[in-house]
Amino acid sequence: MAVGLSEPVDILPVKGIELASIACGIKSNGRDDLVLIKINQAASCAATFTKNAFCAAPVVVAKKHLAQSAPRALLINSGNANAGTGKQGIQDAVQSCEWLASSLQCKTEEILPFSTGVIGEPMPMNVLGSGIKAIGRQLQEDNWMAAARGIMTTDTIAKAVSKQFVITGKQVTMSGIAKGSGMICPNMATMLAFIGTDAKVENSFLQQCLNNAVAKSFNSITVDSDTSTNDACILIASGASDAELIEAGSDDAVTFAQAVDEICLHLAQSIIRDGEGATKFVSVNVVDAKSLNEARDVAYTVAHSPLVKTALFASDPNWGRILAAVGRAGVEDLILEDVSIFLDDVCIVRRGCRDAGYTEEAGQKVMDQSEITIRVVLGRGDVSTTVWTSDLSHEYVSINADYRS
Repeated sequence: MAVGLSEPVDILPVKGIELASIACGIKSNGRDDLVLIKINQAASCAATFTKNAFCAAPVVVAKKHLAQSAPRALLINSGNANAGTGKQGIQDAVQSCEWLASSLQCKTEEILPFSTGVIGEPMPMNVLGSGIKAIGRQLQEDNWMAAARGIMTTDTIAKAVSKQFVITGKQVTMSGIAKGSGMICPNMATMLAFIGTDAKVENSFLQQCLNNAVAKSFNSITVDSDTSTNDACILIASGASDAELIEAGSDDAVTFAQAVDEICLHLAQSIIRDGEGATKFVSVNVVDAKSLNEARDVAYTVAHSPLVKTALFASDPNWGRILAAVGRAGVEDLILEDVSIFLDDVCIVRRGCRDAGYTEEAGQKVMDQSEITIRVVLGRGDVSTTVWTSDLSHEYVSINADYRS
């Protein structure tokens, strides 16, 4: 059950972007497993991808196509990752683009493929081909929620969000969907995210906005410290609104960048709230570090610790596990007397040891909550960062032990 997260009732349509979702038979449970996002010809597009060396075939093809042409459509399948599939996987990804390009009467390189699911299995091209032939008939601007459900794998809930804001006196819409629940760790995670806006945005500024937003959102989350082969985040600006072109350095650019930040952060936190087997949503906030790298090293050491995560699941205020994680984070010349650690507002460590005013009852009260902030004060500088994570439960083990069953 997702922690503090409910499925949105509706997501706002975005002019210039149409979506469709169908069940073509890749998944054995009969659920939707093929999604099409069609983009108008005037659109600009930005993207970030996984840094896993074993990146999936669709990632390879999508990167290549994006470098060649502005995309006209995104084709996403769930239930099969098309990763670890060698040359055949590349051929299958290209073939799917060729089929869709023929259907939409555009160039093959104008199609970007994406896949998520089991690694190492060949793509069932017969059912995929049939799905591609049929899916175009379902295209609608208001199909965001259907698409959000169509890209799910172990997710328990569809993740989507919308917002509207004003650019040059005109209302602009931005909507986004994401999937992800396990194998979640930066660069990026087992996640796909697709965000669309009807704003007019210059392409290099669009990419800058996405890079900045991803660093503070999708690259600041972890469920289990595993980086996937298939991650991608795509930001599309259709240019179909009446607002003027957004240029870097303007007040409108600040408004737009903030909207991208907010959409990405909401979707990233939604992934953690729906982490596999999660019962806790945990913010790990590190402050007073010398550098961002130092702050992130500490935050991730705490967030990745199986001992910390299992204590969180048990609601056990075993603060020594947090202390130990901070101590092994590799901070050079760490002065223990300058370190303080808090559970929400409860100080558990001050001047490098148990706070004199700490009580087990106060710690227990915080640990019993479903949402917790662990704050680590390093006392070394003025840099801070936050990483979001979940606990590690029996259900997480069961989900991943049975994933291929």
